[in-house]
Amino acid sequence: MKKRFPINGTHLPWEKPKPKEEDPKSLELVQKIMQSPTYKIAHEDPDFLNSYETRGIRLELDYLKAELAMSNAGIKHTIVVFGSARIREYKTAMKNLKTVQKKLEKNPNSKELLQELYVAERMVEKSIFYEDARRFGRFVGRSGKGPDDASITLMTGGGPGIMEAANRGAHDVGAKTIGLNIHLPHEQFPNPYITPELCFQFHYFAIRKLHFLNRAKALVVYPGGFGTFDELFETLTLIQTKKNKPIPVVLVGKSYWRKAVDFDFLKDEGVIAPQDLEIFHFADNAIEAWQHILNWHETYNTPLIKEGERTGMEEND
Repeated sequence: MKKRFPINGTHLPWEKPKPKEEDPKSLELVQKIMQSPTYKIAHEDPDFLNSYETRGIRLELDYLKAELAMSNAGIKHTIVVFGSARIREYKTAMKNLKTVQKKLEKNPNSKELLQELYVAERMVEKSIFYEDARRFGRFVGRSGKGPDDASITLMTGGGPGIMEAANRGAHDVGAKTIGLNIHLPHEQFPNPYITPELCFQFHYFAIRKLHFLNRAKALVVYPGGFGTFDELFETLTLIQTKKNKPIPVVLVGKSYWRKAVDFDFLKDEGVIAPQDLEIFHFADNAIEAWQHILNWHETYNTPLIKEGERTGMEEND
């Protein structure tokens, strides 16, 4: 009895090799054909999928996977929080400070350790923003119909620091919370407070940025560095150029932001228009930030909270 010739691991009645008596080399020739990369089914060929020419398809898939998951989860509107991945909760910042202090005791003349001490002390001071971002996350998580309501959902970049704090606040009250991680040479691990089915990992920064604003009803920005500035100024530019509908943009930590960026200088130099300063708003804490967002949407007749629903601030803690 003749064996059926396997095609891609399957055996179909008509899949029979050319008989050896007709051509002794036929089996060898067909096997070479089947081993060729061109014979692989397109979606099972990693070399093809990772080629330069299929980048457009990869961009679409990068977008579509998260889009479908959020749609299926009922995510309608998001409140996006950005901020430094380096700002930690108080106990962690204090632990790091004590470690640096011990090093300095052994080497008191080290300029590097003196600088490290200064930064550690500043991080202890900035740990207040971790607790504030966590409080903000609780406000968002409790808003609307309550934690089970996904119509207003908190979203971050999914990493540590301020992102962790905001996700943690929503997680504290049992609400869904979203994290948009990014695949980097040095892996970015998701913080533990993201809802598992709403934690995504992107390859392309562009697609990740698109999802940050796709459902955003507000952007809240805590002190941060290059990544935070990147997301902030891209959003300001999109609103300024009317590529994105206006949304409230709140910079939390007024003293930090006024020192980090001299917006008035930019206006006085004529490189931005006076009305561009109206695109964003300064706030000192989570209460001011959330209240401004609610007021902004009421003013523009796009209320986030319907009559009878919770603002999230009823249990002020």
